[in-house]
Amino acid sequence: MTIDTSSYRRKLRSKQARVNLVPLIDVIFTILIFLMVTSSFQVAADSSAGKPQVSQSSGSSEYYLFPVTGLKTVTVNGVDMSKDIRNSAIAIHTQVIDEGEIIIKPKEGSIIITTPAGMSPDKAVNIPST
Repeated sequence: MTIDTSSYRRKLRSKQARVNLVPLIDVIFTILIFLMVTSSFQVAADSSAGKPQVSQSSGSSEYYLFPVTGLKTVTVNGVDMSKDIRNSAIAIHTQVIDEGEIIIKPKEGSIIITTPAGMSPDKAVNIPST
């Protein structure tokens, strides 16, 4: 007595899994409506830059520490200030944080700073205190 494997294979090939998407979509929409109804929304604050307000900062420090892993170069208004880097960090003046522009490029290990008018690069950055 031989086993007929070819008919069994044909039977397996003819039976394909069928997924009915209509109930799945109904469940997803039901969950979505539930989440929208039960969640609460708040109006965002008026700060568009994402920088902390002066009243939010704690402490009376004139410089704030900016640590960047593998920091190699710091450029202030086109002047290289990499000599002020200690332990992959640099101290940046609060006026630069509030009024200037700071571009951090972590993959390159560099920070590019544009100071407010009238501020020298030596005053904009400093060696971090330990």
